[in-house]
Amino acid sequence: MSPLSVGNGEFAFTGDITGLQSFPDEYEKGIALCTQSQWGWHSFPAPNGLTARDFRTTTYDTHGRMVGYPTSSDGQKGLFDWLRENPHRLNLGRIGLRLRKSDGTEAASSDLQAIEQTLDLWSGLMTSRFTLEGVAVKVDVTCHPELDLLAIVVESPLVTQKRLEIVLSFPYGSPQVNASDWKRPDAHSTTRHLVTPVECELQRRLDGNQYYVRAAYEGGELVDEAPHTYALKPRTGAAKLVFRCLFSAKQPSTPTPQTATVFEAARQYWAKFWSSGGAVELEGSTDPRARELERRIVLSQYLTAIQCAGSLPPQETGLTCNSWYGKFHLEMHWWHAVHFAYWDRLPLLERSLDFYRKNLTAAQSLAARQGYRGARWPKMVGPDAQDSPSPIGPLLIWQQPHPIYYAELCYRARPVAATLAKYRDIVYQTAEFLSSFAWLDAKRGEYVLGPPVIPAQENHPPRETWNPTYELAYFRWALEVAQQWRVRAGLTREPKWEEVLAKLAPLPVKDGLYLAHENCPQTFTERNRDHPSMLAALGVLPGPGVDPETMRNTLKTVMTSWKWADTWGWDYPMTAMTAARLGEPGIAVDALLLETQKNKYLPNGHNYQRPGLHLYLPGNGGLLTAVALMAAGWENGPTDPAPGFPRQGWNVRMEGLKRVI
Repeated sequence: MSPLSVGNGEFAFTGDITGLQSFPDEYEKGIALCTQSQWGWHSFPAPNGLTARDFRTTTYDTHGRMVGYPTSSDGQKGLFDWLRENPHRLNLGRIGLRLRKSDGTEAASSDLQAIEQTLDLWSGLMTSRFTLEGVAVKVDVTCHPELDLLAIVVESPLVTQKRLEIVLSFPYGSPQVNASDWKRPDAHSTTRHLVTPVECELQRRLDGNQYYVRAAYEGGELVDEAPHTYALKPRTGAAKLVFRCLFSAKQPSTPTPQTATVFEAARQYWAKFWSSGGAVELEGSTDPRARELERRIVLSQYLTAIQCAGSLPPQETGLTCNSWYGKFHLEMHWWHAVHFAYWDRLPLLERSLDFYRKNLTAAQSLAARQGYRGARWPKMVGPDAQDSPSPIGPLLIWQQPHPIYYAELCYRARPVAATLAKYRDIVYQTAEFLSSFAWLDAKRGEYVLGPPVIPAQENHPPRETWNPTYELAYFRWALEVAQQWRVRAGLTREPKWEEVLAKLAPLPVKDGLYLAHENCPQTFTERNRDHPSMLAALGVLPGPGVDPETMRNTLKTVMTSWKWADTWGWDYPMTAMTAARLGEPGIAVDALLLETQKNKYLPNGHNYQRPGLHLYLPGNGGLLTAVALMAAGWENGPTDPAPGFPRQGWNVRMEGLKRVI
């Protein structure tokens, strides 16, 4: 359940107790051992030659206008499943040890003794030590900070005895959690070319996809063993094996850097990472939970840096293994990555924002097909930004304002004309959709959201849902920020956006509590599970249209009546942020550290959710955002130090954190 990973945001490698992927079968029911990248994707051929254009949408009455959404598999299950599962992220290759006992049989994990494994966060070095029949083995693994390159050094008398080999093997693509299909060797090809006597190039082909692997080695000879399988066998007299493996979408044009160069580059990168950006220390706190929170803070910074800081929005399991076929969820991008801005590491967020610039036309096309202006950002997508069919995903709208939030973070860090020019099209086109989606109810004289709509709390029928609390607040906040962007650019405020702002429906309230949405009086009885997303209106957001006392009553009701076993990892930091902004630091800490299965953090720092989803990076990213708010405060909030932490029991020291919007 707690394998360790090395990576750089674009690429990650997850190893078992040997530091490599030597016993993958034993991890299949835990956290699968994969080698993944932002560029490594695969698609099966479409069934019966069909394409996405052949998919039949389901029509929803939208205030008298019929709008199609890809929500049903009826009569088209094959195409429905294919569109969901493709493209899927690849396991680029497996690198493991083959260990032999003195009798010649292959060792199992149970044969290893004296196991000790460390991940040195300061240098990005994973070191694994163990013994086999009393013989010591040491394995060092690191990842280059800029190249998708692993450097591996194995030292052991077993090398000299020729009882230890490094094995490199490749699977066919799969949408499953392990991203691997090892039963179809004839469905893909691996072609080997010798570059030098100690370096070779492997060309991989899977249907219409291909990539390259450069393998360089010392102390042994790389031998073809079977289709897609290569073994680095020790030479006579060798005392260690050195293996470097570069994965690339394009054919490499230069030799791989030397092993010492890779280790030194990783060391310098991670020393700089930890010596810059934000920092929080809880030493001296008497609350017994402080040490665990500090552990989560440190490990979450590392995990999000290697898993969530790449050129694409991250999938919910990052680059460790597949969840939802390896695709990423744009509503989760906020939870994965906005903390980078608040921890003074904005460039790690900005890496992924080009996705929105590159796919703005696709988002505009989606909006136009549904009869809306502007750009509609889908929910579950791959690199092509095409919406995946789902009974829920296509009807979500809470991801729509996110790009405006990201752009605003960039502008506040760099309030110059170049920032406005870089992101203005995203801001304006996103705001156009927000104002277009809101519908003017003439009888009420108000703009309403939905139906159909599914809120962040996904257990609501779309045809019976309108005016969800969080989404109303978020639309209001984002439209106002978009107007500010126009003013900063020397333009006048957009009249249509202004009209929607002036007439947007108020947040729905019943019995002094904010509801999940206007048509949900049973919010705190029948619907008190999944995300308590009404809290986000004052917590994630600064509270546009929110009455603080109503939100305080809502918060306390959620804390006592919500079914916390049926929530998600980011619900705890969301609740903590709401409590902190309301001046309830005790509740903030209690929420952040609530003892439930969904708020469990494994020894490797991953946020466990449930069987089949043993890691969940939105929880890690959300925790860091909540800690930033609780430690550094929020705009127009108290100026006291650490306003989100109780005065009693907590000693909070920090540097480099930014106040949260």
